[in-house]
Amino acid sequence: MAARFASIGECMVELAPLESGLYRRGFAGDTLNTAWYLRALLDRQHALVKYVTGVGTDALSDEMIRFITGAGIDASAVERIADRTVGLYLITLNGAERSFTYWRNDSAAKLLASVGARLDAALADVDVAYFSGITLAILSSEHRRTLFMSLAKVRARGGQVVFDPNLRPRLWPDKATMAAAVIEGYRAATIALPTSPDDAELYGDADAVGTADRISALGVEEIIVKAGADPTLVRAGGLDAWVAAERVDHPVDTTGAGDSFNAGYLVARLAGGRSPAEAVRHGHLVASRVIQARGALIDMDLVADLAMGAG
Repeated sequence: MAARFASIGECMVELAPLESGLYRRGFAGDTLNTAWYLRALLDRQHALVKYVTGVGTDALSDEMIRFITGAGIDASAVERIADRTVGLYLITLNGAERSFTYWRNDSAAKLLASVGARLDAALADVDVAYFSGITLAILSSEHRRTLFMSLAKVRARGGQVVFDPNLRPRLWPDKATMAAAVIEGYRAATIALPTSPDDAELYGDADAVGTADRISALGVEEIIVKAGADPTLVRAGGLDAWVAAERVDHPVDTTGAGDSFNAGYLVARLAGGRSPAEAVRHGHLVASRVIQARGALIDMDLVADLAMGAG
């Protein structure tokens, strides 16, 4: 089973609210969150989890790299880019639901695909390459093409390419550009992890089955249509199945729920050899733990009992 993962995207400074009204500073970001939970759920002796991004050469970037490596995530593919720094976002909570305010104009991660040979080298030793719609949104159109060429090489040698569209309209110049780029993201993928109704709103899908039909037509082999607390649609091998979500009576913070679900799914499916439906159940278990604590990244020990070996 696959045991070498690369997550491609942007890690940012996170300001998360505390009950006192103050904010806690941390580091997070959708693809980094997934890498964090992959690392938490995989046997460290036999599994590689690599993060592919860009950071600056300033002290805050130094601290971010120490944070990534301190979590056991391989930072060898983190590019240091002069005259750039890392982005920042602030979480606002309304009950357990969250919204974000971003500051990322000078983010070095925007240049993570600026050199194709460097990106190819970063992905040369992995079985699974994971990216998101936010990854695509922060890149220029030229750099998106570079990313897609590198992902095609992963597929060509038999690797898996996993895409979560994670739609964030504010990151795109317009709806049409976002829709076109996300379609290319699906075309690059072997596994897709969309969220309903986000995709339905963008593309006019009637329901989750319509979303799966549209993505299947783009050549994706395995599709998991997430729907929060509602059942998840599994489309694999030409068959559909529905998997109920884990019930959480009192969620604390839903930040990172989808990212941790993705990690739980990928660990069970690609490192644990589980069926897609079984892997969805594992993803729900992981996410249910995460939303019972504050912040995108909870202590790895809180999901340690859900870990799976690889190798």
